Amino acid sequence: MKKLLLLLSIILSVSLLGACGQSKSTGANGDNNKKVLIMGTSADFPPFETRDINGNIVGFDVDLGKYIAKKLGYKLEVRDMKFDGLIGALQAKRVDMVISGMSATDDRKKNVDFSDEYHHSGEMFVTKKDSSINSVNDLKGKTVGFQLGSIQEEGAKNLQKTVKFNTKALDDATAIIQELLSNRIQVAYLDKSVAEGYIKKQGLAGFNDPTSSSPGMGIAFPKDSNLVNDVNKILKEMQDNGKMDELKAKWIKNN
Repeated sequence: MKKLLLLLSIILSVSLLGACGQSKSTGANGDNNKKVLIMGTSADFPPFETRDINGNIVGFDVDLGKYIAKKLGYKLEVRDMKFDGLIGALQAKRVDMVISGMSATDDRKKNVDFSDEYHHSGEMFVTKKDSSINSVNDLKGKTVGFQLGSIQEEGAKNLQKTVKFNTKALDDATAIIQELLSNRIQVAYLDKSVAEGYIKKQGLAGFNDPTSSSPGMGIAFPKDSNLVNDVNKILKEMQDNGKMDELKAKWIKNN
């Protein structure tokens, strides 16, 4: 009986060891045999990321992610989530990288690493066509909407030091525009490339933020990710071979 129990114990131990040897990471930062690169994004920021009529996530950042994944030998998996949850997803390593029109601010750099800049837009205020708001000074007493957790939220707080206006933080850019069209806010504060698309599509008006000096967009990674250097090399290659200009012509210039 004791010999039988000993034999069963050995078999169980071998089985557990085998199972442990077969476990794999959920992303590119773990097991080298894992061939899926997980990209986090917030698909409400056209032309960088949005959903097409079939519900597929498309846009400049998605094409950029696909190009990078292919060059690294991975298949890209895109996960849609709220913008203000993207940094947390990186820190928890639920995603390998974030490409979501994210500005590489000093505050964000405390928590995640960034690639080199791949695009810079600046900021823009969007209003209805018949609005009398044409400058930053005209914001006084008005309600300005922006995306929660965005660089525009930080910019609005700085502007409020000199011009007193109300603010409304929303989850995504589409909701901000809907609030504007429904007269629940008077101004939408957005990335310039995004704003220009909505102005053209919705027949709106707008003006540039003259106070803005925001950093450009970068690809975010968990701290000490081994992907940063390789991705920077790919971004440099894309600048040199014209691929980056090709993507900008497809998504941003044509918007």
